[in-house]
Amino acid sequence: MKMRYLVIPALALSTLAAGGQTEAQTKPKTEQKAQGDHDHDEVSLGEFTAGDMEIEASQGHGKVQAGKEGHLVIKLPYKDKGATIVRAWLGTEDRTLSTVGKGAYAAAHDDYDIHTAAPDPLPEGTKWWVEIEKPEGTKAVGSIEPKM
Repeated sequence: MKMRYLVIPALALSTLAAGGQTEAQTKPKTEQKAQGDHDHDEVSLGEFTAGDMEIEASQGHGKVQAGKEGHLVIKLPYKDKGATIVRAWLGTEDRTLSTVGKGAYAAAHDDYDIHTAAPDPLPEGTKWWVEIEKPEGTKAVGSIEPKM
């Protein structure tokens, strides 16, 4: 009887040893999130004013397009550990035909990720509008030009 040998590359063995999972799948979820929560090819939009605050904004997922999801990252001028409510929408200040997204706090970067759909059609003069609601209840609204 002939013996046959099975040659398995080292990468396949390490995947098999991990129960068929890749290295990324075997990392703890918190480590995956910390590494991946800002892999959106973000571009800086600059700063804008809301109330008396200067806020930094970046846009991910490419250019804003009618009917497509947009991604905004907001960096507040203070550290709040996620206690502030940050909302954003694309369109006009009055929110007509806009979908409002609520920010998810990313502790690894001390900023807020917001995903929302752009209206279709996009109104003339479309901007990112951001509402900041501080823990004590005060609200401020500001806007910044999106990448189109």
